[in-house]
Amino acid sequence: MTTFVTAAYCLLRDGQVLTVRKAGSARFMLPGGKIDPGESPREAAVREVMEEVGVDVSAHGEPLGRFHDVAANEPDAWVDATVFVAHLDDAHAPSPLAEIAEQRWLGVHDDLPADLAPLLRNHVMPALRTHLAVR
Repeated sequence: MTTFVTAAYCLLRDGQVLTVRKAGSARFMLPGGKIDPGESPREAAVREVMEEVGVDVSAHGEPLGRFHDVAANEPDAWVDATVFVAHLDDAHAPSPLAEIAEQRWLGVHDDLPADLAPLLRNHVMPALRTHLAVR
């Protein structure tokens, strides 16, 4: 089975995390994507966030963790993702770009909708809730 090595950001504002749905997908996930050769996970996540929602997070962020689950958009594949957290202020207004068909803010402590990617639902959201509770 193929494993895709990726990096992503939890973009937080007012107790909500930004999720995105890529064109051709029914699942919402974090802004992020595959790591290019020679990139660090953080460099890839910063690049992907800029490409997908137009926000520069190069000066922001802390590691949340590394997570592994079935890929949402690739049959018979896994995703191994390094995830970072950044708190956005009003000066940073994400908007869907590139392959992003839709964005949606999700309350960090809300019930999780069924259309979240497995990695986000099973690993990232629980880790994010713990991370924010400790701060």
